[in-house]
Amino acid sequence: MRTVQNNDTVEVHYTGTLSDGQIFDSSTGREPLKFTMGMGQLIPGFEAGVLNMQVNETKNIQIPCAEAYGERQEEMFHEILKSQLPQEIQPEVGMPLISEAPDGQQMHFIIAEVKDETIIIDGNHPLAGKDLNFELTVVSIS
Repeated sequence: MRTVQNNDTVEVHYTGTLSDGQIFDSSTGREPLKFTMGMGQLIPGFEAGVLNMQVNETKNIQIPCAEAYGERQEEMFHEILKSQLPQEIQPEVGMPLISEAPDGQQMHFIIAEVKDETIIIDGNHPLAGKDLNFELTVVSIS
């Protein structure tokens, strides 16, 4: 029976959980995730888990943070003046912010701390520093 190899187009149903069992993403109730194997479209550990699977095969994989979104990086935390925010924003811990770089690229941040005159923003991916678990089922290989 055919197995997933590099350059195959693959459709996969998945459920991603954290170590405490919390679901952070799932294709349940949606179309399966479709990607081309080996093109770097997904985190390395996910692709490695799908490699050599067969259609209708289901398996559970554990992906250490180094093969997912990496460790949290302290240099991704920045302190900025509250006065730099649009006036209508009342900053709260956990609030997402989007900033646009001069080249037009959007950068996503989460407010990590609110002080009197400043806020600390975190530019790390929300899943950085976390080991991830996935239940995978291959739907198709082409």
